[in-house]
Amino acid sequence: MSGSGKKIVEKAAKTIDWDGMSKLLISDSARREFFNLRRAYEEVKRTLDTKFSQEPQPIDWEYYRKGIGSRLVDMYKEAYEGVQIPKYVDKVTPEYKPKFDALLKEAKEAEQKSLQESERLEKEIAKIQELKKKITTMTADEYFAEYPELKARFDEEMKNDNWGY
Repeated sequence: MSGSGKKIVEKAAKTIDWDGMSKLLISDSARREFFNLRRAYEEVKRTLDTKFSQEPQPIDWEYYRKGIGSRLVDMYKEAYEGVQIPKYVDKVTPEYKPKFDALLKEAKEAEQKSLQESERLEKEIAKIQELKKKITTMTADEYFAEYPELKARFDEEMKNDNWGY
C-alpha cells in the first residue's frame, strides 16, 4: 500500500470508537453482528498492514547475471522496468457520495423525529401514570377538567338521549 493509503487506513482506525458503539447495542443478535464486523475489519486491516504496506525487495540483478547470463537477465530487467502500474482513479465515490450524503441527512432527520416522538411519549406516559395514581380519588368534574373533549362528547350523548345501547 502506498504511503498515503496507509495513512488513510491508520486515520480511519483511530477514529472508530468500537467500545462506544458496542455500548449502544441492546440485542444479542446486534452484538453478534457488530463483533463479526469488527473481526472482519481487523482481518482486513491486518492484511493491509502486512501484505500490501511493504515495499518489494530490490532485485539483485548481478546475482542473476552470474548464474543465468547477462543477456537473458538484461532482457528481464528491461521488461521489469518497463512495467507501468496504472494509478487507481476513483470513479465510484463521486457517483455514490451524494447518495450517501442524502441518506445520512435523511437518517439524521429521522433521528430527530424519533427523539421528539420519544420525548412526547415519555411525557404522555408520565401523565398517564399520574392519572393512574389519582383516578381512585378523582371526581367526574376533575376528570372532565383534565379531558374537556370527553366532557363535550359525554354532554352530546346525554343531549341526544344516547345511553350507549
